[in-house]
Amino acid sequence: MEPRSSGLQRLVREVVKFGAVGGAGVLVNLGVFNLVRHVSDLPVVRASIIATVVAIAFNYVGFRYWTYRDRDKSGRTKELTLFLLFSAVGLVIENGVLYLATYGFGWDSPLQSNVFKFVGIGVATLFRFWSYRSWVFRALPARQAVASAESILKQETRRPPRRQRVP
Repeated sequence: MEPRSSGLQRLVREVVKFGAVGGAGVLVNLGVFNLVRHVSDLPVVRASIIATVVAIAFNYVGFRYWTYRDRDKSGRTKELTLFLLFSAVGLVIENGVLYLATYGFGWDSPLQSNVFKFVGIGVATLFRFWSYRSWVFRALPARQAVASAESILKQETRRPPRRQRVP
């Protein structure tokens, strides 16, 4: 039962870290959204898209260097491309909810906009967690990790011991 519980503990730790970075990202997203709405005449959804893009950049740094720092780092270009692709899908989900509420139902008071922005973030977060975990920040396969560790050990044992000179 030990391996299952350790796997569950890893998943819980991952969800907590993802939530911490995501929570900070939500604050960034909502803060930028409200700032842009109050200092410009941009329509609600455009202000939201700007805020989402800023939050995506913030979240990438948090996910790569904290939440998923132990994950495979070999293909940064591929990782960033996939991150941006799945983030764009999340952006569409998030802002689609806001668009529907604003232009479909006419709910566009500041309070309603913030509520539906938050709901959109929540729906998009479920998609983002699954996609980032499954495709972007992939765990190294166990066999590859073991093989890598074994090759390091073999290299260490092949080296001749260093001889110290006595003066």
